[in-house]
This record gives sequence, C-alpha cells and structure tokens, in this order.
Amino acid sequence: MSEVELYPGRLSPLGLGTIPHGDILKYTGLELLQRIIDNEYPAPPISFQLNFDLIEVSEGRAVFHGMPSERHLNPLGGVHGGWAATLLDSALACAVQTLLVRGEAYTTAEFKVNLTRPITPKTGEVVCEGKVVHKGRTLAVSEATLKDANGKLLAFGTETCSIFPAANLAAR
Repeated sequence: MSEVELYPGRLSPLGLGTIPHGDILKYTGLELLQRIIDNEYPAPPISFQLNFDLIEVSEGRAVFHGMPSERHLNPLGGVHGGWAATLLDSALACAVQTLLVRGEAYTTAEFKVNLTRPITPKTGEVVCEGKVVHKGRTLAVSEATLKDANGKLLAFGTETCSIFPAANLAAR
C-alpha cells in the first residue's frame, strides 16, 4: 500500500482500505477507530473521495476534520449539502462506534441534517464533532456539529444507529 493525501496536510501512510472483518471480534469500537488514527489501518476510501479525516476519538465522541473543495460543488457553485451530510454521518456514527464492545457492529438507521450556512471551497478546514446522546442494547442516538475554523456553525445533525452482532455483517 502506498501513501495517499486525503487533503492538503493530511496523509494516510497505508493508503485506503477498510478494517479487517476479523478485527471487529478482537477489538472494541473505540480501539478500532484509534487504530485508524494511529495509522495501523488505512484510511477509509470515503475519506479520500470527500477530503476528510478522523482526528480524535474518546468514549462517546468522534472528531473529524474536512476540507471542502471544487470537487464538491453543486451546479450553483456551493459545496453540495451531501458533502456536509456525509461528514456529519461519519462523526455521528463513529461516536456510536466508540461505545461498541468486541463483536458488535452498527449501521445508520436514520439521520437528519440542518444546513445553517453556505459552505464553499473558501470556507477552509472544518471540524465535525459527534457525541452520543443515548446508547441502549440495540439502538444508539448521537448528535453532531459542523463548524468552520472560527467556530461558526455550518450544519448540525442527529442520528439513530442500529447495533447488532458483527456476525450479522455481510461476508466480504
């Protein structure tokens, strides 16, 4: 695997890829995400496509940084709302993942996004922070904000994730 630039100043030394399926049984959700941050796994391919990166995790919390660019523009010249939604979905879901025990997996069941300000390539690097509001046995709810470098709110969202045994994941 070769090094990949996710966006200016952010590199993935191991390139792009996913977590080995067997590792979900060996590590907690928090440990798996920390291994991505520590470059023990490659960056997820979506990070390269949409110019964002997982920066920090702790129990019930996940922080991403992203860089909107001309590649993300809609026909009117603003950054497509789907870019912000995907970044929010990542922070919302990874916050939930930080609370999973070995052998648990999750998927987004529902999410809602509110876009509060336009995002353009001139917005620069953004910060997206997700936090878990509630985690039960089979469902978890999280909330996240997307802010610019000055702390101005660009978007926020909420999400519900289904939690299930990793054995129920489709075989790769």
